[in-house]
Amino acid sequence: QVQLVESGGGLVQPGGSLRLSCAASRSIFSIYRMGWYRQVPGKQRELVATITSGGSTNYADSVKGRFTISRDNAKNTVYLQMNTLKPEDTDVYYCNAIRGALNYWGQGTQVTVSS
Repeated sequence: QVQLVESGGGLVQPGGSLRLSCAASRSIFSIYRMGWYRQVPGKQRELVATITSGGSTNYADSVKGRFTISRDNAKNTVYLQMNTLKPEDTDVYYCNAIRGALNYWGQGTQVTVSS
């Protein structure tokens, strides 16, 4: 079992930055892939960024060059550094983990980009 707790969401002006954190209840060495997804009502949940246990990363085209996913193994935490935020980035952001055949989700954290 893996519990995921997100933090760091909030309100930010366009062009600003936020750092989201996802703390896992077990060592992330044992988790194949962790990542961030986002979703608003009426839209499909979409991939934002992922990172594997080996350190490989993947980004959605819409955030490439602006967002950076990273991990701190000692803290069992994955981060999403979000720079140059745009209003279109406004969404609920969900932490995700894949371990074996199981898929785990956090409860989400709201990110709002507005003047």
